Amino acid sequence: MNRRRFTQAALGALAAAQFPGLARAQAIANLKMMIPANPGGGWDQTGRALAAAMQSAKVAGSVQFDNKGGAGGTLGLAQFINTAKGDPNALMVGGMVMVGGILLNKSAVDLSMVTPIARLTSEYEIVVVPAASPHKSMADLMNAYKADPGKVSWHGGSAGGTDHILAGLIVRAAGGDPAKVNYVAAKGGGDQIANIIGGHVTAGIAGISEFAEHVKGGRMRALAVSSPERKEGIPTLKEQGLDVVLGNWRSVFGGPGLSAAQRDGLVGTVKAAVDSPAWKETLAKYGWDSAWLSGDAFKAFLDEDTKRVAAILDSLGLRK
Repeated sequence: MNRRRFTQAALGALAAAQFPGLARAQAIANLKMMIPANPGGGWDQTGRALAAAMQSAKVAGSVQFDNKGGAGGTLGLAQFINTAKGDPNALMVGGMVMVGGILLNKSAVDLSMVTPIARLTSEYEIVVVPAASPHKSMADLMNAYKADPGKVSWHGGSAGGTDHILAGLIVRAAGGDPAKVNYVAAKGGGDQIANIIGGHVTAGIAGISEFAEHVKGGRMRALAVSSPERKEGIPTLKEQGLDVVLGNWRSVFGGPGLSAAQRDGLVGTVKAAVDSPAWKETLAKYGWDSAWLSGDAFKAFLDEDTKRVAAILDSLGLRK
């Protein structure tokens, strides 16, 4: 038995011993993790945290990360489709943002070309402004928007993604025209944070965890959260007269052309990771909610959510 096969077998034995209910779990000696975004954002956090949890659960050995941002994640998706066909050692992070990015960019590749493994988390969005901004509430921000829509820039992730959708829903709830939203898509999480803190944009939108430390550090001011109830003491959009609630979900996919056994093995491997103490600590650290859904059930959800996101984009006039 060569060294690679020995390592694979050893990892499998450890996984079976630690997680006896996961007989189909597939231990991965050399995990390849595609993160279809630049470093610093939610997908980057998710991919690296999941890989760390897989290593903690002893269902993964070494990990090779590949950050490939752009076009709502579709550049990374295209690369993953081309390089991970039939590869049971490869995973890609994705989520609702990619669903919107595919639709808005009229992408030649989509999520039907990869293998749905599991939905992992859900997270609500936060609206922030630079610390020196004159806007103290959503009412202030929306009054500025109504006075001159073009002067209010909304800075978020990829066009068509959750951040873009939330900006459109907020404007529509305030009686404005979502098609006039001056939306500025960030190149990555680090780029977005620098632009907000530097006062180069009017407002920023992202998952709560992505801005949390900057809000606590006084570099940003949180105006609202898109949850039904307050989070971290931040007032909701609804309590400020904007009837909007929106959550974002993140997930993981396998390469094209996996067999049923390979897919089920990856589901078992990822489940071992999300059941681990390391992943539970990650959920607490970032304020993510667990939203586990796997295999066929996740695929059915994905099909329905694609229709839902398409309907929202069309209703907001964002898809041309």
